[in-house]
Amino acid sequence: MRPDPVPLSRVQRLALTAASFLFLVIATMALGPLISGSGWWWLCAFMAAGTMFAGLGLRAIRTPPSLVPVLELVVVVLLLTLLFGGASSFALIVPTAGTFDTFSELLAASQRTIEQQSVPAIAVPPLTFALALGVGLLAVVADTLVQTARMPALAAAPALVPILIPGFIIEEGAELPTLVLTAAAYLLLLRVDVRVRRRARLDAGDEGDQAATVIAPKRVPIVSTLGASLGLAAVGLLAASVLAASTPSVSTSLLLGSPSQGTLFARGVSPFIDLGRDLRRPEPLPAFRYLARDGDRPYFTLLTLERFEGEVWATTDRAVDGDNTVDAMPRPDGLSSGVETSEHPIDVIVDEVRTTWLPVPYPTARIEGLQGSWFWDDGSLTVRSVDTDTGGQRYRVTRLDVEPTPQQLRSADRTPSDEFAPFLELPDELPGIIAETAASVTAGMASRYDAAVAIQAYLRSSDFDYSTEAPVTEGYDGGGFDVIARFLETRSGYCVHFASAMAVLAREAGIPSRISIGYTQGSPTDDRIGGVLQVAVDSHDLHSWPELYFEGVGWVPFEPTPGRGTVPGYSRPGAGEEQAPAVPSPGPAFPGSSGRPDVDPSLGLGGQGGDPLATAGGWWLRGGVLVAIVTALLLLPAALRLSQRITRLRRIRHGERPADAAWDEFAATARDLGVGGTGGETPREFAARITGRDAFDDARTRSAVIRLRDAVERERYGPVDGMHGPAGSVVTLVDDLAVARAALREDAAAAERVRAFLVPHSLFDRVRKAFGDRTAAGA
Repeated sequence: MRPDPVPLSRVQRLALTAASFLFLVIATMALGPLISGSGWWWLCAFMAAGTMFAGLGLRAIRTPPSLVPVLELVVVVLLLTLLFGGASSFALIVPTAGTFDTFSELLAASQRTIEQQSVPAIAVPPLTFALALGVGLLAVVADTLVQTARMPALAAAPALVPILIPGFIIEEGAELPTLVLTAAAYLLLLRVDVRVRRRARLDAGDEGDQAATVIAPKRVPIVSTLGASLGLAAVGLLAASVLAASTPSVSTSLLLGSPSQGTLFARGVSPFIDLGRDLRRPEPLPAFRYLARDGDRPYFTLLTLERFEGEVWATTDRAVDGDNTVDAMPRPDGLSSGVETSEHPIDVIVDEVRTTWLPVPYPTARIEGLQGSWFWDDGSLTVRSVDTDTGGQRYRVTRLDVEPTPQQLRSADRTPSDEFAPFLELPDELPGIIAETAASVTAGMASRYDAAVAIQAYLRSSDFDYSTEAPVTEGYDGGGFDVIARFLETRSGYCVHFASAMAVLAREAGIPSRISIGYTQGSPTDDRIGGVLQVAVDSHDLHSWPELYFEGVGWVPFEPTPGRGTVPGYSRPGAGEEQAPAVPSPGPAFPGSSGRPDVDPSLGLGGQGGDPLATAGGWWLRGGVLVAIVTALLLLPAALRLSQRITRLRRIRHGERPADAAWDEFAATARDLGVGGTGGETPREFAARITGRDAFDDARTRSAVIRLRDAVERERYGPVDGMHGPAGSVVTLVDDLAVARAALREDAAAAERVRAFLVPHSLFDRVRKAFGDRTAAGA
């Protein structure tokens, strides 16, 4: 199909642009089930409107059609700069090298957030950037198909992109009302195009090049186009519905897998097995450093494992709640006002650890200074990101120090509410040694708290050994009930065995339990910042520990692993009789509590190498190259036009039809400045009209145009010898051309001269003519 040769008025192009915009933004609504809120849709509508109506404006000022899509892409970049460039831009809208660095970071983060978030996703900045960029590109494609190629039926192709995406993510696919509205908008676009096309031909009084034409009535019959449009829209709606219903979603497709949003270890391997591998790696890598002004040495939690499924412990799958921002976190579950609490700020500087879970003490009141979007999970108060990771983060976490007394814990013996029933669940077929051990250890205990203290004391007794090798050599590594049974028999293991054993024994004793994975306190360094001691945490400080729930106090950590971490004062035997302070437990410094240098790329706890300065320099280089490429593309038409002018001057000097070359350059200059020269006039008619302009009042400029006119007429239609004699013809033609072009430029406004330089119409006229000739020959 060839582009419609009949020109459209500005009103007709406005109607097509409005219909195209409506069609695209309605199609974008199909993404609604995947993304929470509506702000992202308004942002996409803004991008589509800015791009399409910018194209309308470019066509209104007679920009060559082939250049409009390129300039629309520039508009997309400017709009993205306005929305996402921030301080890196110049005057809020002009991108710099830093702006393209920001765009690259947002694109990388958008890939992470798409991988990490569940449906409906939170519209964090990287995700909205990806949506805005995508809709901007789709707007360019749709506008080009409708306005430049004049093939609006093909505009369904870009609109199908947002229509089909839900089918790859959720089983239901796009919602039926959205499909119906999209089909209606498509029908409207086709209808508007038919009316506009027919009206343009009627206004032009041209229905083709035939000798005899039949002029249609001024009012186009409705039946003539409505039936075909309805049929095409119905077919499109049916096809979209079938594709949306039949396309397998990511959540059920075996080809693409089904990653869990609630687990840190995306491969589905027990985190206990992974931690065990880390124990046997001798060299630690730095994870993070922290400054505790009040001398705090807390544990740092990454995630909690709540569901015991017999073979593995797992987290509870929860969608990220966009309202759970870390600037204000709630009080932990079950904590009453009678328990003493205090807030302590801790400054954390992340070194090489890269994970989407943030190391924070439990519980935390608030977090400040984070880059990216971070949210806390209900219940566990663990913190995770949907668009970035911990790499290079510097943040202040305000820890809520909970200080229950043994008396408060002992009196918190009420049966937990039903919402904590999942934390008591155990498999039906537990090995007998687990129930027997729980019964013997907790026999005669007056309260659940006393039972918990007894279990911890039992596991920390001299009957148990800390060993990283025994579970592997004897084949019982992990945290399942069979592993726990073997561990209770052999009484040798490491932190994951002690933590999982205490959690299961506590559940057997009727105490809700869960397991936390994170870091111990780390090791103090010799460095002080602002007089505050800096503590270093590395991969050897990775650890797991149980947390038990007591009504009125909440989740309370215990430390059953001998020789590791700190035993809380409230959990020491006899604490109710004599308040012993929390002191680090004695024991050898085992090489590697639970380290992960870089075994699992999905976790990245071991850290990554790389020179950040080199990375930054690379982004600056890429941004500079991109700016240079864009600038070169914008100046390409001007360079081609200059090359054309030089070629014509060379023809004049070499005597290769010199008058014809001079006249072509004069007419091309007039065409560039918008004062004619399209080829519809003879040289005499064109010269007569041009010399009537103000800039040609003086005899010198008028004579120059007349000599050029006479020379080209003689060369085209007369004898070989023209009015310019052989001795002076070349010099005279060059001088006359220079005088005539200078007068044309002087007569034009400054804006016209700039436009003529950047968008030379004569150059694009030749391209369109050549393309039209080839198309006609092919037809």
